[in-house]
Amino acid sequence: MQERSYHHGNLRTALLEEAERSVIEHGVAALSLRELARGLGVSHAAPRRHFPDRAALLDALAQRGFDTLGERLAGAVAAAGPSFEARLRAIAQTYVAYTAGRMPVVELMYASKHAAETAAAPAAARAAYAVPYAVIEEAHRGGELAEGQDPQAAARLVFAALHGLAVLLNGGMIAAVDVPATVDTAVDGLLSGLGSRTESPA
Repeated sequence: MQERSYHHGNLRTALLEEAERSVIEHGVAALSLRELARGLGVSHAAPRRHFPDRAALLDALAQRGFDTLGERLAGAVAAAGPSFEARLRAIAQTYVAYTAGRMPVVELMYASKHAAETAAAPAAARAAYAVPYAVIEEAHRGGELAEGQDPQAAARLVFAALHGLAVLLNGGMIAAVDVPATVDTAVDGLLSGLGSRTESPA
């Protein structure tokens, strides 16, 4: 087999893209550096220039997932404007959309989040979570949430609800056509539960 030529940095990106596809299609257990190399047409030793072992590749894949999620959440919040309700809806829609069809990768991300602090994924996870937490904390400081509401508890509630929706969606329990309305209903419930004062008056 003739080894393909990759410009500097391209092989690492190609490996991560192929690894993500493999995890989505076959699960984490089936991921193999040797098989990734074979699929990309490079020598079996080539991936080790970027990832010394399978664990390093998985950590990098989890980090990439959190980096992407964080970027999408930040972009959605910025586009939503100053309203807490609009921002929360943007966060919910973005999170559910990101997880659609990629739950094996999301599960890897959450598993890697609890890895050793020397791993890259936990730091990337904190950066991604910081986006919605900042929105909730700002709403709390601005008096847009009920008095006595703990921002950390509110953030956990939001993530629990959104991740639960993601699991149901990817498990086929929610039809794709019903997802937008279901997300809106969930956000309505979160706004009510958080005592949001940004809801439009009746």
